[in-house]
Amino acid sequence: METLRLYDFLPSGNGYKLRLLLTQMGMPFERVEVNILKGETRTPEFLSKNPNGKIPVLEIEPGKYLAESNAILVYLSEGTEFLPYDRFLRAQVLQWLFFEQYSHEPFIATPRFWISILGKEKENHAAIKQKQELGYVALKVMEKHLTSRKFFVGERYTIADIALFAYTHVADEGGFDLIQFPAIQAWIEQIKALPGYISINQE
Repeated sequence: METLRLYDFLPSGNGYKLRLLLTQMGMPFERVEVNILKGETRTPEFLSKNPNGKIPVLEIEPGKYLAESNAILVYLSEGTEFLPYDRFLRAQVLQWLFFEQYSHEPFIATPRFWISILGKEKENHAAIKQKQELGYVALKVMEKHLTSRKFFVGERYTIADIALFAYTHVADEGGFDLIQFPAIQAWIEQIKALPGYISINQE
């Protein structure tokens, strides 16, 4: 069996989702650092792997690539405990994956990128405030859901949790205050205590 190769940028929450899942599944993989700050996703070589010019990209076998972090989560978790077999539960997992990419990640990840990765908080002050407002809307949706549940779908840890955990647990790096979200905080601690947990900065 070919070793999976993950093209990744270490601070990226989207890349971290996959590193966390692969580690928790005990699946070996090779990580290839692609520095997005140095334009390494815009080279002809990288664009031949993902014409959209973004990480992460998973090389499943030589010349066979898959992009978009949540699509890769689904691919990797197929037939495992991380993706329910039940049709409705499975659709609920997908519902949260779509929520994460449309209503959550653009507003929680972007301020973190500007503040903690680029160090350009002052230049983007107005845009950051705007993003944070919508980020708090997403966090409130999550908090309400988690108030009566341990995990997002079916009372068990799935890729829905992994997708949402990636940027939520470092939301403070984007200027978010999670103190007002006790259910989210409890959920974060619960995930950190799971077997095979790795931090976002671990290769």
